[in-house]
Amino acid sequence: MTIPTITLNDGKNIPQLGFGVFLVDPPETERIVTDALEAGYRHIDTAAIYGNEEGVGRAIAKSGIPRDELFITTKLWNSEQASEKAANAIDESLSKLGLDHVDLYLIHWPVPKQDRYVEAWTALEQIRASGKATSIGVSNFLVPHLERVLKETGVVPAVNQIELHPYHQQPEVTAFGRQNGIATEAWGPLGQGKYPLLELPEVTAAAEAHGKSPAQVVLRWHIQQQHIVFPKSNSKNRIAENFDIFDFELTPAEEAAITGLERGGRVGGHPMEVG
Repeated sequence: MTIPTITLNDGKNIPQLGFGVFLVDPPETERIVTDALEAGYRHIDTAAIYGNEEGVGRAIAKSGIPRDELFITTKLWNSEQASEKAANAIDESLSKLGLDHVDLYLIHWPVPKQDRYVEAWTALEQIRASGKATSIGVSNFLVPHLERVLKETGVVPAVNQIELHPYHQQPEVTAFGRQNGIATEAWGPLGQGKYPLLELPEVTAAAEAHGKSPAQVVLRWHIQQQHIVFPKSNSKNRIAENFDIFDFELTPAEEAAITGLERGGRVGGHPMEVG
């Protein structure tokens, strides 16, 4: 199956569906990522702080999949935002992944109290110039953080990875992204089980109508909203199920009903406070 792609503002294409490894135990990572690659995923999202880059790297190495068919993302952790630390951090991540470059490198959180995210962004520009990252972006940035990066550097992030699910859609952030050519990636796309999203009639009715699971319906909503999305699961069957979302389409009414579930229901930390 061909996964749809989104063209980033630097001209690179990113698979719209990927596989996330947040909270995947390091000893289990190789097995779980192998299951994802066998199911058809070619976009893997990890981070230095997850502690499982080595497992991702082992799965990639053993897969036999050509490197140019894979899209690998990792992230710069908060304590490494100083320019000299960022240069070392990407080298450490590449070593653990067993790669000579990543397709996307992100600043994990803005950490405004630390006030080094603009310095970190300049460091990412240098990392991209070195060839160690093909594209660069940010994660968990709000509009003021994005505005400052654009104003002080003039370099637009390729993506902004944010918490995004039907209960927490961050319309101001996504609108700013659309206006400035920043693609939106959704982490926690199913709400991380903290809200009864998969039990709501707006979701279950669409699932019944299309012969799909509620989780597949929510992931399909993300795809139709033009989000880049990477669900996570430890279950081989669920990994395959989450991949099987390209043989149906929500109607405009079904899509609008799910969009109408917005509650401002943040699950993760607030970007003004984390770090």
